[in-house]
Amino acid sequence: MSDMITFTGKKFDPLYMKENDVSLMDIAHALSLICRGGGHIKHFYTVAQHCINCANEAEARGLSDRICLACLLYDASNAYISDVIHPIKAHLQQYHEIEEYIREIIFGKFNLLDFTDEENKYRKQINDAVSFNGFSILLPAEAKQVPPTLFSTPDFSEKDHRKIEMEYMKQVNKYLVRL
Repeated sequence: MSDMITFTGKKFDPLYMKENDVSLMDIAHALSLICRGGGHIKHFYTVAQHCINCANEAEARGLSDRICLACLLYDASNAYISDVIHPIKAHLQQYHEIEEYIREIIFGKFNLLDFTDEENKYRKQINDAVSFNGFSILLPAEAKQVPPTLFSTPDFSEKDHRKIEMEYMKQVNKYLVRL
């Protein structure tokens, strides 16, 4: 057994995670400290900021609070297993399986396990569009394609991780109260 100790002091093996191991504070804190793009971007832009931008985009598109919450929590598994850049992640089947297992535990904790294929499609489209727009701004190389149109104005600026942590918590709680 290989236990991890989280920011709030929880101790468990992420490969045998249970819903009571999930902590919104742990998720918000960790995601606010994990840089997107493996750190190879113009400035510190976190997974938490990306999730907030995705939720704001979902809301701007008039999608349900459940989809907005799913946008905030989709990458929450990164709080427990960190983030891996896509060119490498594509070759790590076991990472995908662990990521999906932890995502299901987190989604179960927040009653988000029953998404339709259409809802998942919307969430993926939003993630891809926000990611493309963000990386076209944050990567040092010029974008070769025109970014997809967004309904919101994502904030790709550099922010203090403590402010992002609080904003992430506030957003998740806003959608939880509405559900």
